[in-house]
Amino acid sequence: MNPTIKETQERIKKRELTPSDAVYSFLSRIRARNMETNAMLSVFEKAAGEITEIRRELPLFGSVFAIKDNILVKGEKCTAGSKILEHYVAPFDATVIEKIKEKGAVIIGKTNMDEFAMGSSTENSAFGPARNPHNLKKVPGGSSGGAAIGVADGMCNAALGSDTGGSIRQPAAFCGVVGMKPTYGTVSRSGVISMASSFDQVGPFAQTVEDAEIIFEAISGRDIKDSVTTDFLRKNRKSDKIRVGVPKEYFVKGIDQDIKEVIEKAISKIERKGIEVIEISLPHTEYALPTYEIIMASEVSANMARFDGMRYGMKIEKDVAKTIQDAYLENRGQGLGKEVKRRIILGTYTLSAGYYDAYYVKAQRVRSLIYKDMQDAFRQVDVLLTPTTPTLPFNIGEKIKDPLAMHLSDVFTVTANLAGLPAINLPCGKIKGLPVGAQVIAGRFREEILFAAAKKFEKIWQE
Repeated sequence: MNPTIKETQERIKKRELTPSDAVYSFLSRIRARNMETNAMLSVFEKAAGEITEIRRELPLFGSVFAIKDNILVKGEKCTAGSKILEHYVAPFDATVIEKIKEKGAVIIGKTNMDEFAMGSSTENSAFGPARNPHNLKKVPGGSSGGAAIGVADGMCNAALGSDTGGSIRQPAAFCGVVGMKPTYGTVSRSGVISMASSFDQVGPFAQTVEDAEIIFEAISGRDIKDSVTTDFLRKNRKSDKIRVGVPKEYFVKGIDQDIKEVIEKAISKIERKGIEVIEISLPHTEYALPTYEIIMASEVSANMARFDGMRYGMKIEKDVAKTIQDAYLENRGQGLGKEVKRRIILGTYTLSAGYYDAYYVKAQRVRSLIYKDMQDAFRQVDVLLTPTTPTLPFNIGEKIKDPLAMHLSDVFTVTANLAGLPAINLPCGKIKGLPVGAQVIAGRFREEILFAAAKKFEKIWQE
């Protein structure tokens, strides 16, 4: 396994490693592997000079982070994987970047991603597809594919990504690392380029659950620059007993048989350790993905209106556009990719006067029903355990021309986003050398019990 935050800190304390040596080792790995994986869009060679011994007692001291390229790092490019922002330089740090810097972290670079976080494979990047480090012919998942690769392939200790419908957990599953989406509102989105504002949440990629918890504690909390954030986190009873719910709907259809067998084997392992497992029902599960697609596209349509090439980003030559309308059309036509355009068009349609009630309003009602299902479930159990993905990593190019097949990659992850719940992916096995991930979901603001359960499962599955 690649070094964890805790392991790196211990080696530095024992004088086995200097902080600069740690950064140089990651830079060396990036130089050796990035041509093959295309995980990093920019690399900060100056990072080795940014660690000082004065910061030794900080919680993230010695840790080296890669950052998804839709999170602003002051003075560095932030492209969101799009041609329209190819030369955009961030004027300030996102709140999560301020927080990890204050706690001693060093940022080594920005990672590849699906354009504006729209995709499930990191093939929709304007700067070329990223490749799974376990098999370079396979996708790493998306939209935070580059961040997942960075952690899995030894390019950094940890990474920050964003999760709108599974964009942390799904690539974490495909690349075999821990990936966590916090409760909506516990982590600031200030300085993060929006995709769908009622879903977007920043979270960590890490080698272990312990590291993910350390990072979550570092980045969470109230931020006056993001009105939905809160300091509220519910404290749970101190008990070693955890009741685990397994939703039967996740195992009925849409899941590959080999994935199903690995997850069932993982469930059997925790049962043999005396953990109570209860089959439960989430009756509106089948409506989760279409509900998410409608609301997400509607919010995309609204959020993408700002990217017109007028205030920042790509601008076409003056002699190409004779009117302001021509300028808008040319900037957006040339600067935005097919998937982004597809979602803008779908969202504009669902928000239009004739279809708003039939699609958007109805989807919001179903969203409420899905949240109620989750509330009912957490009256019976402490956490839910599900597959993270319905399939193994697929071949590059296999689904890029079939948006519906691509979107089905998120069928097990979108429910947590619809309900605003915390969820985490854990590696739980392999099939033909490719990782399989299990997803743990907890109630709102129940990160404490999410991490407690995930640590138990991680230990059992590694035995």
